Amino acid sequence: MAKEPARVLVTGAAGQIGYALVPMIARGVMLGLDQPVILHMLDIPPAAEALNGVKMELVDAAFPLLKGVVATTDVVEACTGVNYAVMVGGFPRKEGMERKDVMTKNVSIYKSQASALEKHAAANCKVLVVANPANTNALILKEFAPSIPEKNITCLTRLDHNRALGQISERLNVQVSDVKNAIIWGNHSSTQYPDVNHATVGGKPVRELVADDEWLNGEFIKTVQQRGAAIIKARKLSSALSAASSACDHIRDWVLGTPEGTWVSMGVYSDGSYNVPAGLIYSFPVTCANGEWKIVQGLSIDEFSRKKLDLTAEELSEEKTLAYSCLS
Repeated sequence: MAKEPARVLVTGAAGQIGYALVPMIARGVMLGLDQPVILHMLDIPPAAEALNGVKMELVDAAFPLLKGVVATTDVVEACTGVNYAVMVGGFPRKEGMERKDVMTKNVSIYKSQASALEKHAAANCKVLVVANPANTNALILKEFAPSIPEKNITCLTRLDHNRALGQISERLNVQVSDVKNAIIWGNHSSTQYPDVNHATVGGKPVRELVADDEWLNGEFIKTVQQRGAAIIKARKLSSALSAASSACDHIRDWVLGTPEGTWVSMGVYSDGSYNVPAGLIYSFPVTCANGEWKIVQGLSIDEFSRKKLDLTAEELSEEKTLAYSCLS
């Protein structure tokens, strides 16, 4: 029996990440090679012509799994009946802008999109926020879509997680698929904490194999934290291909499950685990099964890590306060 098509919303679909992401979804990279999809692409009116160009290309690519394309600038049409929502659209910070200005713009965008999802998305719609500030945008979305369960609203830190795996694989000259169980804690920002204390390669601890604590506690962390900026410097454009690929990884593992004994990093609603304040969207190590994520419990946290976990939580609490002040 062929499966019913899943409806997948991508906002900001005419942008760089959207352009990289939609063909991956249409190929089955996100939901599996046996899952037909209908793509819902939303962008702002000035991008309508470019969005139509993306639709034309999707038609021209003749993807067997792609059963339909909705390309629109109308948020209600875009959100109607969607099972998955990948929120890539947002207001980017421009030179000379204060964080509060960016936050105010994004609060208004996420408020209207949350309301449309709340009223028009399919029941049990799963949401992934990619646009920065991703954790706090996800929190705003949760606030204005109260009927979407909090466990269904997540943000992307899988890009940072994959960056950490990539750095370890390069350092040890091993296949990236052999590096397991790195963790990104906290905010998708330069305060995030890439943690390899529980990571392994071929069952052996990464810390032992690297045998250079100075690098692991210094340059490695900084490289992962600032990788986005390094890519902008090199390409003169922000990460698009890697962001799109990791968005697919995030949703695929969430829906189809993580391999036994392996966890991934997801920005999820904190329940107070690891003494992280409840009510923040914070990146934790999670395992997924049957379409549900679960925070990995009982990992030891040393003093160095504790400080890093608290620092990124503080930044998220400040962002939350700032975002809520933009609501008034």
